[in-house]
Amino acid sequence: MNFALGFKTTMGESGSMEALEKQLICPICLEMFTKPVVILPCQHNLCRKCASDVFQASNPLWQTRGSTTVSTGGRFRCPSCRHEVVLDRHGVFGLQRNLLVENIIDIYKQESKRPLQPKAEQQQLMCEEHEEEKINIYCLTCETPTCSMCKVFGAHKNCEVAPLQTIYNRQKTELGDGIAILVAGNDRVQAVISQMEDVCRTIEENGQRQKQQLCDKFDMLYAIMEERKKELVEGISRVQDQKLSRVRSLIRRHGDHLEVAVKLVEAAIQSMEEPQMAVFLQGAKEVCKKITDTAKASNIERTEPGYESMAHFAVNTDDVANILKAIDFRTDSQNEEIEALYNLDEGMDVACLPGVEEEPGNKTGSP
Repeated sequence: MNFALGFKTTMGESGSMEALEKQLICPICLEMFTKPVVILPCQHNLCRKCASDVFQASNPLWQTRGSTTVSTGGRFRCPSCRHEVVLDRHGVFGLQRNLLVENIIDIYKQESKRPLQPKAEQQQLMCEEHEEEKINIYCLTCETPTCSMCKVFGAHKNCEVAPLQTIYNRQKTELGDGIAILVAGNDRVQAVISQMEDVCRTIEENGQRQKQQLCDKFDMLYAIMEERKKELVEGISRVQDQKLSRVRSLIRRHGDHLEVAVKLVEAAIQSMEEPQMAVFLQGAKEVCKKITDTAKASNIERTEPGYESMAHFAVNTDDVANILKAIDFRTDSQNEEIEALYNLDEGMDVACLPGVEEEPGNKTGSP
């Protein structure tokens, strides 16, 4: 059935709209929320001005936003549930706005401004098939408004009908309840969002902490390796200096012997060039004696074969390298085993274990 809608209604006509209006009342000023509306961590809403008043009353020494003094934030309790709200340095301006509640308030106010005409002046819906009949019933079968004549003689005579006002009130109630459910659902969604944001912050904090611990452990390994490398290098240097000192001492000793022998050879040659036999014989005997003594003292000391080798200082790092490559994060089972061993070592006496008896003369605590 076709008909023209000739009147308007307001949201305040049903009890469900009044219930919705109660949901939009600020618990501080007891008036409808004034934008901007802020949502607290406990998911209750306040006017920002009211939140600021409560905050200033709880924190009288906190500087206002226009002050030149930088503040570190403060705290106050939610007037609805007494949950403590901790604010950052921005104060109430750091709280998140509840845009959904603000939009619902705008829609509610727009609907409330529509004029409610007296019933006598409201335009009546007239049936197009029966022009003199008003639309006063609702066909439940066809889900459309109709008139009494259509029910008695028209297209809806075999349909189930109900009074139009009854269906109107029911639909208005259902719509108001749906809006109230949306408002309540918004609180739940906001709570889930806050929980997820807390989870994100916790994940970031835990990840950063584990990264720092991992870096600290690897830095400790680097320090251990550097210290051990320093000790091994010092050991090689010490043996190297000892060997060089010995070899250089031999070089100096053999050099001194060589210098004496060269001088003795020069003296012998000069003696052989002496043309006077008597003079030659006077000096030759002494020269021969020096040559004999020098030859006897010419026992050349040498280093042992392979003395110069330093190959015994080789280090096999394959096993250590494999261990370093195998470094990985512990599994949950490994963590449980380590914790169990730690608890066993720290808090349990061997004598208290079932089936274990203390040997005579071997009391706990004796060396």
